[in-house]
Amino acid sequence: MLSNENKKYLRKLSQDYRALIQIGKDGLSENLYNTLDDSLEAHELVKCKLLKTSPIETREAAIECAGATGSEIVHIIGHTFVLYRRSKENKLGLKK
Repeated sequence: MLSNENKKYLRKLSQDYRALIQIGKDGLSENLYNTLDDSLEAHELVKCKLLKTSPIETREAAIECAGATGSEIVHIIGHTFVLYRRSKENKLGLKK
């Protein structure tokens, strides 16, 4: 579980990121989870955006995606949420 200090640091980092994952009218699918899983391993911090056509709410999507990928929710704002999962290399250098 992330500490408040780490969450604050990750929120600051994610401000400059573009959304790598967009969730549209198809909602959440196995293919989306696989893509998100690969993105988390490559980048550790991934920003996801729900399009207006998405049939699911932002908070619900964040919880489902975090559960399916073993990641943690860093931030939810508007139609955007940020997920974090430490990779094998620990690229961002966060302590446990």
